[in-house]
Amino acid sequence: MEGPDIGTQTNSGYIWLAYSAFFLIDPILSHSRRLWIESGVIYAIFLLIYVSYMKARTTRQRHGLLVAFYVLGVASFPINPGGSSFFIYSAAFLPFVVASVPVFVTILIAQALGLLVEGLLLHINPITLAVTVFLMGIVGVSNAFIARQKRADTKLRMAHEEIEQLAAVAERERIARDLHDVLGHTLSVIVLKAELAGRLIERDPQRAAQEIADVEKTARTALSEVREAIGGYRSQGLPAEMEIARNALHAAGVALACETPLPQLHATEETVLCLAVREAVTNIVRHAEATHCRIRFTTSGDGYHSLVISDDGAQPKLHEGNGLRGMRERVQSLGGRLSITTDPGVTLLIELPQTAPRQQKAPCVVV
Repeated sequence: MEGPDIGTQTNSGYIWLAYSAFFLIDPILSHSRRLWIESGVIYAIFLLIYVSYMKARTTRQRHGLLVAFYVLGVASFPINPGGSSFFIYSAAFLPFVVASVPVFVTILIAQALGLLVEGLLLHINPITLAVTVFLMGIVGVSNAFIARQKRADTKLRMAHEEIEQLAAVAERERIARDLHDVLGHTLSVIVLKAELAGRLIERDPQRAAQEIADVEKTARTALSEVREAIGGYRSQGLPAEMEIARNALHAAGVALACETPLPQLHATEETVLCLAVREAVTNIVRHAEATHCRIRFTTSGDGYHSLVISDDGAQPKLHEGNGLRGMRERVQSLGGRLSITTDPGVTLLIELPQTAPRQQKAPCVVV
């Protein structure tokens, strides 16, 4: 069934009322008072049907009004040959109400046959009958092509609207993932440093003041990262991310080891790895109870850049929450692979396909 816009006419549709002037030709030429009265009543009914069709908003309403056009033509044709115009109106509007071409053709043929049967039974002028049937066919078929184009345009517009809605949903999900990664990690660091400062404030005020200064610095960094995430700039690069990871792990009492060079990647790939490092470090700090963390960047034999993050923590049953789910979605969007093993500790393996020859950055710092 066609959409609600198909077959619903705008105010410009009233211009086609001009063709109903043919219905008034016979009364004007005949000077018959009775014909004027009968034609006036019929024409008033026609106007009511026409206006109702223009204002109709459902397919069922338009179906009934098309039947009314045709019945009015059947009733008025013996009285006034100009009633043939009502058959043409019915044929003209039919394609906008009936989407199926076979059904449209069947109904149009049935209307034409009904008109011919009425004409033969009532001995109506054969020329008038032939002209009316011809015009019904021409107008109906012509409007069928127009209606088909309107339906195609409607479907295309709906498809564009759906694409825009999906894009908006995807963007909201992207922002949600990025804010989770940015704020989840940074707030964890702030909590750890604030707790550490609270424990040190009496026995080592100088170290406590340093930790509080780090809290302020981290909070300012978080504000900057949130702004960048909203603006679409989600990473400052692997070297900066590794330094942030080192500070976060150090504050939690976890030693970080990274002996392999950092790969040079495209911006999108580097962003995915940066956020993966951030999420993994956040999980280690929050849940792992680890003492050591190891990060390795390698290149596999089948053309993938690999990032391996492992810890020696006592890991409970792994639950994939929003962070890991968002990480997996980002990796898969680049054609990459992500796997997690939990014996012993937790090992996270991310593999991204190589897209161009790479140079290598400086190696990680071993802590």
